[in-house]
Amino acid sequence: MAWDESDVRLVPLEWLKPHEEIKVKNMKKLLDMTLRWNGFTKPLIVDKTTGAILDGHHRHAVAMRLELARIPVIAVDYFENESIDIELWPASKLKEITKQDVINMALSDHLFPPKTTRHRIADYLPPIHVSLEKLSLLSPTSSEESE
Repeated sequence: MAWDESDVRLVPLEWLKPHEEIKVKNMKKLLDMTLRWNGFTKPLIVDKTTGAILDGHHRHAVAMRLELARIPVIAVDYFENESIDIELWPASKLKEITKQDVINMALSDHLFPPKTTRHRIADYLPPIHVSLEKLSLLSPTSSEESE
């Protein structure tokens, strides 16, 4: 699956739902880089129906830390898109995982441990640059939503 910048849209941060914890050390490194770049250079991948984060938990945590209003995402049809594969990281304690397990966790009050799941589709994200200033705006204009 190939995407470009036209597939990226800005969504309210509060719509997103993580399904796994983050590694704080990794988030702090990403926070430093985000501040240095003054923006996000990679979108999150999310389920378009639920807002479940499929890839980008650390970027989400950075946005939360910076108290941003919006964040760049590519929204996908998680269940219908057969090119989206899910697998477990080698260190995961789970024996197997399904897409439904990911959605159920995202909609619950619990989270999987860090680096439980890996979505191969995340290997094909387009390079972007969305400034922190733009992400801190409360209400996007219709043209900004598609950037």
